[in-house]
Amino acid sequence: MSAAEKLKTTYAEYLALELSSGVRHEFVDGFAYAMAGGEPEHARLALSIGAELRSLVRGSPCRVFSSDLKVRVPASGNAYYADVTVVCGPLARHPEDPLTVTNPTMLVEVLSPSTELFDRGEKFADYRLFASLQHYVMVTVGRRRIEHYRRNPDGTWTLTVVTAGEAIALPEFGGGLAVDDVYEGDDAVD
Repeated sequence: MSAAEKLKTTYAEYLALELSSGVRHEFVDGFAYAMAGGEPEHARLALSIGAELRSLVRGSPCRVFSSDLKVRVPASGNAYYADVTVVCGPLARHPEDPLTVTNPTMLVEVLSPSTELFDRGEKFADYRLFASLQHYVMVTVGRRRIEHYRRNPDGTWTLTVVTAGEAIALPEFGGGLAVDDVYEGDDAVD
């Protein structure tokens, strides 16, 4: 069933669906979209980048979360499950949904063929509405390529693309994120 065939729902109805269903859903523009299970490569990359980020932020006020953490954009009301979320400082929870946070510092999406256009377009546009967000990272499946968007002090975003042998510079976290470390052990990449 397409979104056009579905009926719009309230956030309260969406929460009831989330609690009663064994499937997670993202809430976008009044519609609930079921999250498909990921491919093994997707799951491995999400875990790998989460582990690398966890090592990087150890000892800081930042915490790394898996795709089980939902983030909600207060400005749009939309809610998503990013593949990896980093929150620096205390968690800001949404008053309607205390299991949801509203202050991510970094969001990571592992790109899937079925969601790549959405992750690059509408979702990134929505993510940019988070005042707290400083980093948006997209990880490519099948080749060593990571795209890193960093928010500048003036609110604009700068894109850096890194490939094999390179790293994302994250000085505020005390280091960087090496592409080869994220993809280590993945024989399916070039």
